[in-house]
Amino acid sequence: MLTDRAGNGAGNIAPDPGHSAHHPLRTGGDMLQLVSPEGERISHPEFDLWIKDVGDEQLGSLYEDMTVIRRIDAAATALQRQGELALWPPLLGQEASQIGSSRSLRDDDFVFPSYRETGVAYVRGAHLSEIAKVWRGNALYSWDPQRINMATPQIIIGSQSLHATGYAMGVQLDGASTAVLGYFGDGATSEGDVSEAMVFAASFQAPVVFFCQNNHWAISEPVRVQSHIQLADRATGFGIPSMRVDGNDVLAVMAATRVALDRARKGGGPTFIEAVTYRMGPHTTADDPTRYRDANELEDWAAKDPILRLRRLLDAKGLLTDELEAQVKAKADAVGAELRASCINMPDPEPLDVFNHVYSSRNPWIERQKDHYSRYLNSFTQTVEEGAL
Repeated sequence: MLTDRAGNGAGNIAPDPGHSAHHPLRTGGDMLQLVSPEGERISHPEFDLWIKDVGDEQLGSLYEDMTVIRRIDAAATALQRQGELALWPPLLGQEASQIGSSRSLRDDDFVFPSYRETGVAYVRGAHLSEIAKVWRGNALYSWDPQRINMATPQIIIGSQSLHATGYAMGVQLDGASTAVLGYFGDGATSEGDVSEAMVFAASFQAPVVFFCQNNHWAISEPVRVQSHIQLADRATGFGIPSMRVDGNDVLAVMAATRVALDRARKGGGPTFIEAVTYRMGPHTTADDPTRYRDANELEDWAAKDPILRLRRLLDAKGLLTDELEAQVKAKADAVGAELRASCINMPDPEPLDVFNHVYSSRNPWIERQKDHYSRYLNSFTQTVEEGAL
């Protein structure tokens, strides 16, 4: 729920594209939820308007998206356990946050992700081989950012928030209507980069949306240790409007993201969204969450599973047909098989490829290193040939 600076309810303001740029600041309040864990559709006068176009067919598509990216995640985790990937950052449990937000974007919007936004990359059009190659160790980059308007995954915690703000300031100077969406986790809010990004975004009213997936665990540190207030309330101190939404509710996430993106495009400045979700798997496949997490906590959150929630809504509306189930399963199976095949059959990079794409234009320093390394590699071939003679 949005509130004004004094904490008074602002629910009487009917949000539409004309009002979105003028939403008041939020200073606490309820978490937005449009679908309960039991699959019950909850009406909300402030946000229903923003998802009025999401009909039966669109609900089925969202269900498919979420099921498919869960299959990608499961397949990649299995590939890592089998030695085909060096590492993998699971997204299990965060499907609604990623699909609801990314399906709210326009093609010309630009995304700055962390390392966990596999679902967002899938929606933006990244090839499965591009998603896998970094984690296989075959390349230093993933996809061409300009092709899908999405930066490559950022490993350094929170630094992409600065990149997102800088890009948004550039968009503002260009006079474009593009919005920028930057993703990070709850742990990143403890990093200075995120604070600096919000300072600049607020000062220059940059068209950027800070999308925080609060999955409750920054590796082994619980969010209650990182912050004694709701993360959404931190943004208020920077003068940035914020929303706190149920991150396992795909419709709530979509509504909130649409409000924030529309606000950005119309000159309303930045918005902070805290999507309250849960990391049901490990931080990465190198992590063992059983060492620091209570099994009962995982069980509680499993009951709020985002895909199960949408299934229940579809079932209540009479949309969970055998035909839909078969369609979704076939798509997930096909995508899982494609990911596995593209990973296993991925060609190894050539040794000199490490020098490619370091700079966007010719660089004598890099070329000199490449030449030295090439002659070094050739020396082994010459030694073998001489020995054969």
